[in-house]
Amino acid sequence: MAKKTITLLICFLLVVSLQGLASKRALTFNDFIQIKRISDLQISPDGTRAAFVVTEMNRETNGSERDIWIISLVDNSQRRLTSHKASDVNPRWSPDGKTIAFISTRSGSPQIWTIGPDGGESIQLTSIATGASGVIWSPDGKHLAFLSEIFPECEDLDCSAKKLEEKENDPVKAGLFSELLFRHWNAWREGKRSHLFIIPSEGGKAVDMTPGDFDTPPISLGGSRDYTFSPDGTNICFVRNIDPELRAGRGTNNDLFVRPLEDGTIVQLTDSRANDNSPVYSPDGRQIAYKAMDRPGFEADKYSLILYDTNSRERKNLTAGLDRSVEELVWKPDGSGLYFSCQAEGRMDVYAVPVENGKPEPVLSGLTLGDLSLSPDGKRLYFLQQTLNRPSDLAAHDFETRQTSWLTDINAERLADLEMNPAEEFRFKGAAGDSIHGFLLKPPFFDPEKTYPLVLLIHGGPQGAWMDQFHFRWNAQMFAAPGYVVAMINFHGSTGYGQAFTDSISGDWGGKPYRDIMTGLDYLLKEYPYLDGSRLAAAGASYGGYMINWIEGHTDRFNCLVSHAGVFDLRSMYGETEEIWFPEWEFKGTPWTSREQYERWSPSNFVSRFKTPCLVIHGQYDFRVPVSQGFQLFTSLQQMNVPSKLLYFPDEFHFINKPRNTELWWATIFEWFETYLKRPPGK
Repeated sequence: MAKKTITLLICFLLVVSLQGLASKRALTFNDFIQIKRISDLQISPDGTRAAFVVTEMNRETNGSERDIWIISLVDNSQRRLTSHKASDVNPRWSPDGKTIAFISTRSGSPQIWTIGPDGGESIQLTSIATGASGVIWSPDGKHLAFLSEIFPECEDLDCSAKKLEEKENDPVKAGLFSELLFRHWNAWREGKRSHLFIIPSEGGKAVDMTPGDFDTPPISLGGSRDYTFSPDGTNICFVRNIDPELRAGRGTNNDLFVRPLEDGTIVQLTDSRANDNSPVYSPDGRQIAYKAMDRPGFEADKYSLILYDTNSRERKNLTAGLDRSVEELVWKPDGSGLYFSCQAEGRMDVYAVPVENGKPEPVLSGLTLGDLSLSPDGKRLYFLQQTLNRPSDLAAHDFETRQTSWLTDINAERLADLEMNPAEEFRFKGAAGDSIHGFLLKPPFFDPEKTYPLVLLIHGGPQGAWMDQFHFRWNAQMFAAPGYVVAMINFHGSTGYGQAFTDSISGDWGGKPYRDIMTGLDYLLKEYPYLDGSRLAAAGASYGGYMINWIEGHTDRFNCLVSHAGVFDLRSMYGETEEIWFPEWEFKGTPWTSREQYERWSPSNFVSRFKTPCLVIHGQYDFRVPVSQGFQLFTSLQQMNVPSKLLYFPDEFHFINKPRNTELWWATIFEWFETYLKRPPGK
């Protein structure tokens, strides 16, 4: 009787399991676009609550809506604090925890508003014609600091407002430029600079703390936090660029400066020709921790954690012996040391380092996390955590129990019915005999008895990496959803595998990385019998698009390719891009001083070999890899009679952000894959 009961129970559980599986479905674009996106985690001064921003995409308006949410860190209860159709972002707690300052566009332009953490009416604090962003509180609660783009020749905001109105009303829109970096990323500079201002916390006249023809924070290569008040509220430390090389687009030199609030004297704290940023005062104000690179001109150099003594002006490198690049910095409440994060083989590690005679020790590893914040007592570390099959949610690590737990599940209802597999890892021996790491993602409802097409995704940077993350542009789950296995290889040049590995791509764009990718493809087809070697696709953006273009001229193993914002002709790219320190470092000079490098690694020199069907995608406002690169590629493909299409976005830049544009992006790629990855006869 007992055996019969057990058998019936097993059958019942099997039926329930199969029913649950049957109720699941693959991710669609409609699901994807409705997923909420969490960002900007901010812990309250007493540690009992946290504020964060939730972004929801809106297909109807072809935009997004961003609101501030509050979570209790005592019972994890959550609620929406703001619900305006405008954008509400950048929540910052007042030192007493009674007020949250934030940036909102509800009055027509971005301005500083305040609201109580328990709700109520929002109050507009500023009405600045040039707008406000990045608000923070002084520790004494007396001041707010914020950013605004102004005309540096103006003595006050009224002058900038007048010039801005004149430019907007002038029917002549021509620009006259006398130096480089006249446009950046996706915007024209138009003679404006970003400056740091302070105002009384109850409102009043804004004072420019960073006058002059310089940007604060720097226009490029800044940190996530590049201005901060001293603990006593008397000084403000900030980052800006004053090096003529950087202003001409040729250098990477950013420095730290400090200015008293009551005295106009600005003092430069760092003088390295490389990149310094992300200043954070110690709790007692005696030291400033910041991130620093060693090599001028190299934007992907290792970041070290430097400690600056405000009295002796001495500096100490706390991570000299660690072969990882420091990312976020957080002081311990007692000032005895810091926590910092760094990339580590497709995920993130968190280290603790004591100030006095210590060395970094790992305290948390194997997670993909960001927005680090400590509880006021230093016992818990809060962060936003994500994986390849779960978007970001708030999580916490308890140092006493050494337990990590999720605190929110904001997309629980949206994801409950979706079948999404976790990341799997693989390693193989690549170029130079080095171990190469990657992620593999199986499609929903994977059946090991079947064979599947392989889609190989190639990351950008090139000094970047595929992470175990729910990427909202190149989302691996979306690529896998139609029934494809997705592979992501962190080839030579990727970050998180030591600085020498990152350095190895410079001057070798089509060398070791290409060999890694092709060797990795051989490895995957050999080790995973469910992969169909006759149905292969590859897709990438930026440097990933460059590698697609390189593949186009060096192998015909793939059935089809997708090149998004890919570099095609290195010589013309040099004259079109804005940050020219980048190609000068990567190719050891200019096209006229290092001609061999530009010729050797330019995909445009191999057009005669083009054979593989290729989908080309580009946006008009991409100033990093200008749209002409995509036009040149498409023209070459057409002239070689290679099956090809051009998907052109007149209203996008390096990224495709608008919901309906994103929908078209995915639909076009899926149609392209469907055309060339159909199951061969007899399979």
